[in-house]
Amino acid sequence: MKIISGAQTGVDRAALDAALTANIPAGGWCPAGRKAEDGTIPEHYPVIELPGSGYRQRTRQNVADSDGTVIIYFGYPSGGTELTISFCIEQKKPYLLIDTEVVSQQQAAQRIMDFIERFKVSVLNAAGPRASGEADAYPYTLAVMNTVCRELE
Repeated sequence: MKIISGAQTGVDRAALDAALTANIPAGGWCPAGRKAEDGTIPEHYPVIELPGSGYRQRTRQNVADSDGTVIIYFGYPSGGTELTISFCIEQKKPYLLIDTEVVSQQQAAQRIMDFIERFKVSVLNAAGPRASGEADAYPYTLAVMNTVCRELE
């Protein structure tokens, strides 16, 4: 199992942090210059710069390189989160929507495990809002993905 994301603040980094803490392979593509809303993505995140790219291109590539995408959102998907859904549909890749307003952290972890099993996911892409768009993006995702990673060990 490998967990990938674009290493943006919020959902992306929480998923990578959970994987790294559990010694599960992690990675993904990030924009050129390791660009994120808080500046440069710290070096300890094992993401690779996609040459000449921005957020849109790295999102498309992470969907392409995964077997499935979990999309965590808060009430309704918007911006890059909504774009991720469209890339999954365009590329005919399985995706799982988790609305934090109706799905508890424990339920989310179980749904992700079921999704991984159902679609035989070996590379899981995690996507959702950045920290500036949703203050709970990081803590909710970290709790969920910590549970998932413990199950995967």
